[in-house]
Amino acid sequence: MATTGTLKQLSNTATISPQRPLSSTAQLTAPSIQRFKGMAELLTPPASLDDLDVNQGMVVDILLRLTYNEGEVSATHAEEVVKLPYRIIDDLLAWMQQEHMLEVAKAVGSLGRRGYVYSLTDGGRNRAKEAFERTQYVGPTPVPLEKYTKSVLAQATIEKLTRPQVQQALNHLILPKDFDRKIGPAVNAGSSLFLYGPPGNGKTTISEAIAKMLGGGEPIWMPYAITIGGAIIQIYDSLIHKFSTDERGGADNRWGLIQRPGVMVGGELTMEHLDLRYEPVAKFYEAPLQLKANGGMFLIDDFGRQQISPTQLLNRWIVPLETRIDFLRLNSGMTFQIPFKQLLVFSTNLDPDDLVDGAFLRRIQIKVGVFGPDEKMFYQIFENQAQTLGFPMPVDRDSFLYFLNEWYRKTGKPLQSVHPRDILKAVKVLCEYAGEPLHMTPGLIEEACQGYFVKAKSGQIL
Repeated sequence: MATTGTLKQLSNTATISPQRPLSSTAQLTAPSIQRFKGMAELLTPPASLDDLDVNQGMVVDILLRLTYNEGEVSATHAEEVVKLPYRIIDDLLAWMQQEHMLEVAKAVGSLGRRGYVYSLTDGGRNRAKEAFERTQYVGPTPVPLEKYTKSVLAQATIEKLTRPQVQQALNHLILPKDFDRKIGPAVNAGSSLFLYGPPGNGKTTISEAIAKMLGGGEPIWMPYAITIGGAIIQIYDSLIHKFSTDERGGADNRWGLIQRPGVMVGGELTMEHLDLRYEPVAKFYEAPLQLKANGGMFLIDDFGRQQISPTQLLNRWIVPLETRIDFLRLNSGMTFQIPFKQLLVFSTNLDPDDLVDGAFLRRIQIKVGVFGPDEKMFYQIFENQAQTLGFPMPVDRDSFLYFLNEWYRKTGKPLQSVHPRDILKAVKVLCEYAGEPLHMTPGLIEEACQGYFVKAKSGQIL
């Protein structure tokens, strides 16, 4: 009959099958790690149970829930899900077997302990049910909040972009001369930016270009989940975080190497999105949007059209903008702080005077107006869009002049950067529907405009 013992005793006495040596700090030399001072220490995988930086019982609970959900689990599969080194997983499974929580259901091949497939004993199922009462979380082992905080601060120090780099990042857009001088300083400061101006002139497109510029486009490290006060907070969001293909270099698998996040929200934003969201059934937390955006950009698009008032939203951001620290609260009442290290971008087509007061605007470092193009820029945009959509070059000038004269000069409608793209797309659809080669004429431009613009009772074209 197997003897029982504590996890620490097992870690000192268990027999471990031969395997590749675990990474040490000195071995973590990949550029993705060395780029940021101090990250090698944070990303070094634990070599043994004694080196584990979270409560060992939390990992045991995850393994119990995983085995309960799947019926049987191998050490290799557990390693993939929990994302701890095999040596630690094997030690924990061996201890759980000694404690009669698990039993070996079968052995696959001649892999030794790696080939063992475990299932729960009756006692193990009872322990698993108790683990489900605490939380239903099954996934990568969380990283302590302290480590996450250090990682954000380490990766917040980035190489400043040069003017040519910013110009290169914006060169696919037709913008006024020296526009990069307004955007570049905000990106390098990594603090806050207020974009304002009429709709349809590229504020969102500019913001997307900014997101790709951050940190020179280099990826950052982010844990899948963090833990504080016994609670688990899931950060990774597949809709926001995209994995980088850069070399990981043996880093702790609990950390993902991701492209700098770009979180974009519009009118759907509520105050709940900015606080920890506790799922009462799953019993763990989902990180707020600003935590998911750390190291990247958080764009509040259509600012002023949210389900919460601008005043409420601005009051929520005043302290983080001033201190670069945000405060969150667990259901237990425990309050803790997290770094607020992201470029916060507000974009609106409403009058800033109707949205914000001077106290808030002072906390936003840079304000940039994005207005409609002049006729020369409008033609350049029209030409670029025509080429992108596959129209024969050069552009038919009669068609462009008809568009400009009939729908802008005569009506007084302001030029908007988005109109050439939308009208030319409509012309393309008309050609395809008629089975004709792609081309443009004043008649096709007129037909596309008739279907795109709306004439109000006042005679104004919308």
